[in-house]
Amino acid sequence: MKYPLDLRRAVMLAIACAFMHGGIAQSASKTATGTDVARASAGKGAQADAPDGSADEIAAQDMTADSHADPRAYASGSTQGDVADLMQLIHDGGLVEMRTTYNGGYGASLFFHAPSMTYYVALFQDKHFWRVIRTSDQSRAETIYSGFARQTSQLAEVEIRRAQLQAQKASIERVINESQARAQRLQADIEVAHAQEAKVADYQRQTQDETLALRDEKEKAQAQLRQLQQQVLQLQHQAEAGLPGTR
Repeated sequence: MKYPLDLRRAVMLAIACAFMHGGIAQSASKTATGTDVARASAGKGAQADAPDGSADEIAAQDMTADSHADPRAYASGSTQGDVADLMQLIHDGGLVEMRTTYNGGYGASLFFHAPSMTYYVALFQDKHFWRVIRTSDQSRAETIYSGFARQTSQLAEVEIRRAQLQAQKASIERVINESQARAQRLQADIEVAHAQEAKVADYQRQTQDETLALRDEKEKAQAQLRQLQQQVLQLQHQAEAGLPGTR
C-alpha cells in the first residue's frame, strides 16, 4: 500500500522523535547511575580514610549495637552470646586474665584465649558480667578495655560518694550517741549532786539545831552545877561548924 508523501514524512518524523527521546532518557539514566556510583565511591573513600575512633567512641558504638540486650538475661545465662561464651571459658579455665580494673562495685577485665587467639573485654558490676566484646585484634581489645576502665570510674563516682556520705553520717551519728551518753552521765551526776546537796543542807540545819540545843543544855547544866557547888559549900560549912579551923 502506498501512502501519500506528506503522510510518510509525518510517520518518519514521529519515529525519529521517539528514538531521540529514548536516547535522552537512557543518557540521563546512565548519568544518574554514574553520579550515584561516584557518591558511593566517595563515601567509601571517606570511610576508609577516616581515622580510628577513640576508646570511648568504640565502646559507645558497641554499647549502641548491644543496647537491646538485657543484662539480666546475660546474668541468667539464657542468652547464648559472647557473655555466655566468656562465662563458659572462665568455668573451664581456658582464659588468661591480662588486665582488670575495679572502681567501686564496677570492673573491667581483658582476657585472652590462646587456642583461638581471641581477646575478650568484659564490663561487669558486682561480679556479674554486663557487656562482653570479643575480638582478635589486640590493639582494638586494649582500646576497648581502656574505654571500659574509664567507664567504670565514671559509673562508680556516685557509689563511692554514697559510701563516703554513709561513713560521714555514721561518724556523725556515733559522735551524737557519744555526746548523748556523756550528757546523760553528766545529768545523772548533777542530779546526784543536787540530791546530795539537799541532804547536806538538811544535815547542816539539823546539826545547827542540835548545836544550839546542846549549848542551851550546857548553860543550864553549868548553872545547875554552880548552884550545887554553892549548896555543897554551905552544907560543908554547916557540917564543920564548931570544929577547929582548917588551913
